[in-house]
Amino acid sequence: MDLNLQNIVSQFEIQGNVSDVRPLGNGLINTTYKVETEGDAPNYVLQHVNNAIFPDVDMLMDNIVAVTNHIRAKHEANGVADLERKVLRFVPAKDGKYYHFDGEKYWRVMVFIPDTVSQTAVTPESSYIVGETFGNFQAMLADIPAQLGETIKDFHNMEFRLQQLREAVAENKAGRLAEVQWLVDELEARAEEMCKGERLHREGKLPKRICHCDTKVDNILFDQDGKVLCVIDLDTVMPNFIFSDFGDFLRSAANTGKEDDKDLDNVNFNMDIFKAFTEGYLKSARCFLTPLEIENLPYAAALFPYMQTVRFLADYINGDTYYKTQYPEHNLVRSKAQFKLLQSVEAHQQEMQAFIAEQLA
Repeated sequence: MDLNLQNIVSQFEIQGNVSDVRPLGNGLINTTYKVETEGDAPNYVLQHVNNAIFPDVDMLMDNIVAVTNHIRAKHEANGVADLERKVLRFVPAKDGKYYHFDGEKYWRVMVFIPDTVSQTAVTPESSYIVGETFGNFQAMLADIPAQLGETIKDFHNMEFRLQQLREAVAENKAGRLAEVQWLVDELEARAEEMCKGERLHREGKLPKRICHCDTKVDNILFDQDGKVLCVIDLDTVMPNFIFSDFGDFLRSAANTGKEDDKDLDNVNFNMDIFKAFTEGYLKSARCFLTPLEIENLPYAAALFPYMQTVRFLADYINGDTYYKTQYPEHNLVRSKAQFKLLQSVEAHQQEMQAFIAEQLA
């Protein structure tokens, strides 16, 4: 057993004696370990927090603790059984903070939930579950009294992403603008419509709510029978428009092709996934959504392929400085695939509106 990891665990208020610390899972952002204890004491999860992505660790952990405490209180008030499996519990360090800084890295500990299953398959059935689960997650947090911070600044801010593209176009660092000017023009033609979220917010018409901002089936824990236990991976939980949780899931889940598909004939918007996800989402979220939020759900479905086209294209024009690429045209291929997805979403706007109206009838 790594004595350094054991020493880090000893900085937290855990129960029992540690018998082993071993790697757990294959997370892309944070390095994770399972902490096993002797006897009847619970096991734990130790995570190194990637402060290159989340620079304000105090804010990050304040957000997470506020969210998990609020959900726990809601569950307690509703008499939810098996509470310790229905919400994550983070363990404070001995100095009272919910993280430990060892001089180089930031660490946190949570209680391990045993006998859980993860799912990755995107089907209409799983999409319904994702919609219902994240709609319920938002509903439980709709009245949270705490003021949460933005853990990744301007993460889903469309005006900010367009400004990045415009700066890339103005500088044309890699000399690639001429070949993609047609796509820049297409994006600019939609810019005003796609920035309406920020505009409506400034006008006081669109609230920011507490969103997960990484909606996918992988971020739900299930029990052995396939029933939902709780939402996990809470690092990106922050104030945002509800469009973030709605549109971001559909951008990847309802794409019939790959994010970087070279064959654009493969890329279309899967309405079966949209309908299943939306039905589940509205079932649990309509209790707090405003008519304006519901009316703009089809806009949210278009917003995220648009935003990702903008981001991939800006990176291509800049000479591939942000996203990892496997070949010189990779970001351009990604841009074209996301734009094709956007066009397919646009072609389904009326069908989406009709389906939503049907759900509300």
